[in-house]
Amino acid sequence: MRYTLLDGSRDGLILVARVLLMILFVVFGWSKLTGFSGTAGYMATMGVPLPTVSAAVAVIMEFFVGLAIVLGFYTRPLSLLLGLYTLAAALLGHPFWNMADPDRIGAMINFYKNVSIAGGLLLLCLAGPGKYSLDGR
Repeated sequence: MRYTLLDGSRDGLILVARVLLMILFVVFGWSKLTGFSGTAGYMATMGVPLPTVSAAVAVIMEFFVGLAIVLGFYTRPLSLLLGLYTLAAALLGHPFWNMADPDRIGAMINFYKNVSIAGGLLLLCLAGPGKYSLDGR
C-alpha cells in the first residue's frame, strides 16, 4: 500500500528525523565537551577503564558524529556506528538488572530509551540521509 500523501515529503521527513534523533547526542555531547574534566571524573567514579579516553570517545561519538549525521555526512556508516555505541552505552551505563528500586526504574527507562534510539539509528542507516544532506549532493 502506498502512502501518496507522504511520498513528496520523504526527504523532508528524513531531515526532520535526523535532527530529532541527534538533538540528544549533540546537546549532551556538547556538555561533555565543555565540561570534559568533569565527564572524565564521572567516568572514573563509575569504574570505566581509561576514563579520559572513554570521555574523549563519548565526546567524539555524541557531539561530532551527531553533528555529522545532522548534516547528512557519511550518514549510513555513522548511523550504524552510533547505534552500536548507543547499545554499548545501554549495556554498560544502565545495568538495571543489577539494581534495586528506586534506582532500578530510572536505569531501566534509560536502558530501553537507548535501545529504541539504536533502532532509529539502524533505520536511518537503512533509509539513508535523503536529498537534504551532504551525502545527497
